[in-house]
Amino acid sequence: MARKIDEEKLAKAYNRALSLEKAGKLAEAADAYRAVLAIDPDDHGGAAVRLAAMGFGEAPKKAPDAYVETLFDQHAEDFEDILVDQLGYCVPMIMRQRFQTLALGPFARMLDLGCGTGLGASALGDMAEDITGLDISEKMVEIAYEKELYDTLFVAEVEEFLHDDGEERFDLIIAADVLPYLGTLDAFFSGAAKSTAGGGILAFSAETLPDDVFAGRDYMVAPHHRFAHSLAYLSASLAKAGFRTVEVTDINVRFENGKPTPGYLVIARYSDV
Repeated sequence: MARKIDEEKLAKAYNRALSLEKAGKLAEAADAYRAVLAIDPDDHGGAAVRLAAMGFGEAPKKAPDAYVETLFDQHAEDFEDILVDQLGYCVPMIMRQRFQTLALGPFARMLDLGCGTGLGASALGDMAEDITGLDISEKMVEIAYEKELYDTLFVAEVEEFLHDDGEERFDLIIAADVLPYLGTLDAFFSGAAKSTAGGGILAFSAETLPDDVFAGRDYMVAPHHRFAHSLAYLSASLAKAGFRTVEVTDINVRFENGKPTPGYLVIARYSDV
């Protein structure tokens, strides 16, 4: 049975924590975010992620599902305006350019993980015969459905979907702006392996930080509350799941406050032998 949350109490506690964080009172903010978690253990506001970003908690294994769903539901209507026009996001188009340069495709079946409002299908639609999209945000999927870009759409959490017992396999799986909401990657890559046809392609973007900031860690929550991953960790996790890296491209994933967010576009091929 779902626990009923006192919405008014939660909003007051969260706004207090946010105000303290913005004021630079990080120790007090950390205590306030812990109070938020006590009220809302499912963490719709991403308190655990904010604690890790401030250095007052271990990085969680992933962003809480409730947080990601709430975040994208709230921004569904203005998602493309924010992401593309304001933040300069163009990862799907970079994918398209790299596929063309590497002579990859066309593809029979494509899976767009974290499809949002359909930017991936818009960029790659003519390179695949059949396109399936999924997103944890129902409101995002509703907008994507209205655009008629996908043959099939699901509302689902990425890792759970990939580890479903379905027998369908895809020739191309893309995950643009998915890894910034995941910490550990074993479940993601092993699930992708289960869902990729032999010789199929997995393409994804990831955000990163300088090696001295990672200080030996595989991943961490960056200042903007998204996960950053080291290239060594990405490469090792891919290989463990049976993928061979085809190409790694240094990219700017997006702009934050006018500053570029460094990252990678990784293209890998799956071998099921």
